[in-house]
Amino acid sequence: MPCPANSHRVRPHQVVLATAAGLLAAILLSNSVAAEDDGLIAHWKLDGDVLDSSQGGHDAINHGVQFDRQGDAVFNGRDAWLEVPSTPSLGLAQDDFTIAAWVHTARELDDVLGDLFSWYDSQSRTGITLGLMNYAGVTSAQSNWRNVTFGIDDGQLDPAWTDRGRPGNNHYVKSLVVYDGDLYAATWEPGAGQRGHVYRYAGGTEWQDCGAPDPANAITGMAVYNGKLYAGSETYSGGGSSLPLSPNTDHGGRVYRYEGGTRWVDCGKLADVRSVSGLAVFQGRLYAGTGTSGGWRGDYRQTPRTRGMYRYEGDQLWTSCGCPGLRVVHLGVHDGNLFGLSYDDGGFFRYDGGQDWTRLGPVPETTQVYSMAIYNGRPHVGTWPTGSVYRLETSQQWTHCGRLGDDKEVMGMAVYNGKLYAGTLPRAEVYRYDGGRTWTLTGQLDTTPDVVYRRAWSMAVFDGKLFCGVLPSGHVHSLQAGRCATYDHALPSGWMHLAAVRDHDRLRLYVNGKSVAESARFDPSAYDVSNDARLKIGFGPHDYFNGKLKDVRVYRRALTGGDVVSLHQAGRRPR
Repeated sequence: MPCPANSHRVRPHQVVLATAAGLLAAILLSNSVAAEDDGLIAHWKLDGDVLDSSQGGHDAINHGVQFDRQGDAVFNGRDAWLEVPSTPSLGLAQDDFTIAAWVHTARELDDVLGDLFSWYDSQSRTGITLGLMNYAGVTSAQSNWRNVTFGIDDGQLDPAWTDRGRPGNNHYVKSLVVYDGDLYAATWEPGAGQRGHVYRYAGGTEWQDCGAPDPANAITGMAVYNGKLYAGSETYSGGGSSLPLSPNTDHGGRVYRYEGGTRWVDCGKLADVRSVSGLAVFQGRLYAGTGTSGGWRGDYRQTPRTRGMYRYEGDQLWTSCGCPGLRVVHLGVHDGNLFGLSYDDGGFFRYDGGQDWTRLGPVPETTQVYSMAIYNGRPHVGTWPTGSVYRLETSQQWTHCGRLGDDKEVMGMAVYNGKLYAGTLPRAEVYRYDGGRTWTLTGQLDTTPDVVYRRAWSMAVFDGKLFCGVLPSGHVHSLQAGRCATYDHALPSGWMHLAAVRDHDRLRLYVNGKSVAESARFDPSAYDVSNDARLKIGFGPHDYFNGKLKDVRVYRRALTGGDVVSLHQAGRRPR
């Protein structure tokens, strides 16, 4: 019987081809599943429970993690985390390994992002850390914004800091900020006819000039906001650092947005102020502190109306957020709060909205608060005149965490590869916090002769290293502790797949299946990450994680690029 019109007759060779294609697909699927399972030693799906679905039996202990309607694990950024007891079957020693997870962060943040995975002993500086850097209050800058950091350590430290050169003719690196894969420095250039500049690090000791957007002698506050770099100008006299007064007295107090090359867009003046002393992002808005750190007569006599904090409303419009009665200079963010740091009377304030502020403290034995860093889940601040760091316990309780040598002032602070680092005045030294009241000197960064003060002022984590800018030499220096790989772009909000790989003699980072960063090479035998600490998911040396996690895996092998792509595609998040 003839076939009906438009009908399709299946020929024998087509059956063979279809069957072969089906077998090939089945083989590929089988191989993909096998690749995903090969070397898997722990797998927390976090789909409504905290059980280990591998054969390892590493079920987690839940400390406050909740699950939403989709079954995703929600970490509140305040006190929620997962604990996995340490067992020999989970030990990694000198082995290659991979940590992979789906990570969700909100677009608008009122907290730092915190740690994703930590297996780290702080006392011996041994172990693994994986987290997200969102650092505001590093003196004038928000140095890191949504950057990923992955590190290992076995008590290793560079014998000395590396000089990364002097940006331009500056005498004071006021800010260091990571933006769109590069490191930027804002400077004070006090000579007649000179202006404050912004420079981009070009490797070695080279810096590329990105322009001088303002007539003032300094660019000070910097932050990344809505995918752009913002910078604020300041009139800095030099008197506050016991240096000759700058002949350039043009007023600062304006904010600019960087558009590439040497192009800047004017975003307006913040009332009648000389300084934009700090910038930070909170709840999706950009805020600016305005305390002037000068030495000219009258600099400390601004009215309460002008010496407070301002919020950017777009175009060239800024709204006053009031003043707590003392200058608001630098800004920090933590646990749903925006904080103002003051150079007056040991002031540390919480912004309560509108024009309202609450004082926390004062910080003991302190007249000036310079910096803020979140370490082990608590705010730590750097102070003058005892050169001490204090930890905030409650709204009115502070704990003394020790003095850094016999210096007088603690300035830039940052968490890097599991430890807290802080810079000082008058020697421009950098110390590592080793718990209790113990600080260990890592080096002196400025040895300029015949000056009263040297400052280790600005810090940022970039290219797997800690960078620090100083006064009065105007140089930038870097230090490696252990080995670290950093993703120096802002991690987008929403669901992202991260993979952190130790691959023989280097570390690699992947975002959504794409290789995005790797560490400097190292001797694998020098890094045994074995320790007796608890494995922590959603907590670590920096802070509690603020977001959601899913499908957390640990492999005792280095996944290849193809493996990571397959893992990403197999678990692609539709939500």
